[in-house]
Amino acid sequence: MSDKYETDEWLWNLCVDKDTWDPCPIDWNKDEPCSLSMDWKANRIFMNPPYSNPLPWIEKAIETHQKNGTFIAMLLKHDSSTKWYRLLHEAGAHILLVSKRLKYGTKTGAAFPSILVILS
Repeated sequence: MSDKYETDEWLWNLCVDKDTWDPCPIDWNKDEPCSLSMDWKANRIFMNPPYSNPLPWIEKAIETHQKNGTFIAMLLKHDSSTKWYRLLHEAGAHILLVSKRLKYGTKTGAAFPSILVILS
């Protein structure tokens, strides 16, 4: 599975404004230091983390939200059987089901359903 899925434009426009920070942009490089090691000081965060291993990003998001009250929106693969899904549920996240398969910059669309998760 690729880790670089481009967020659908309609969803990006819904979640992101000029004050929103993305700690995991599509052009990130696994070999460079990433924003997981930084303090996330933004008031609004939107991210579409790597689907191969979203857990560290989700743990950082929960920690940041609980510490600072930061509004965080995350686009994730819908998989309620995972540890990270349970952690989000326990953290009181709002989990919104996307009613159709997202395109992620492709013509055919994703092979999996997606969710938008909000920590607010």
